Amino acid sequence: MTNPRHEESWERTDRNLNDLLQELRVALPGVQVLFAFLLAVPFQSRFGSVTGFQESLYFATLIFTACSSLLLIAPTAFHRLTFRRQQKERLLLFANRFMIWGLAFLALAVTGAVTLITDYLYGSIPTIAAGVTSLAAFGMIWLYFPLRARYG
Repeated sequence: MTNPRHEESWERTDRNLNDLLQELRVALPGVQVLFAFLLAVPFQSRFGSVTGFQESLYFATLIFTACSSLLLIAPTAFHRLTFRRQQKERLLLFANRFMIWGLAFLALAVTGAVTLITDYLYGSIPTIAAGVTSLAAFGMIWLYFPLRARYG
């Protein structure tokens, strides 16, 4: 692969790491807010009136959010544990994979939250539409368009 920037490999690695960190700074607050919301929900008095479907969907959404948090924060742990061990290239490789999977779990978590709230408020028909629409939107915007741009 050619290097149009005419940068050394260590400069490219540093730039790529900075890019990744900026992207994580965008994703992490959203995951943290969603996770905090989900942790508080069972302690609300009306949570006892949810259906079995809503309870299962809540739990799946909670797990998706926890997985997203785990994966999006993992590069920090990796970096701390390999600090000053010349592991930036490996960090970038793992962090890229962690971030892609973390975003996938975040898409599932947000879809689950939208579906759960829609089902709680309006019932089954709007729930199906909300869930399918959310998942399709994430699939198009976070997956299809970037892959189409990447592979032409």
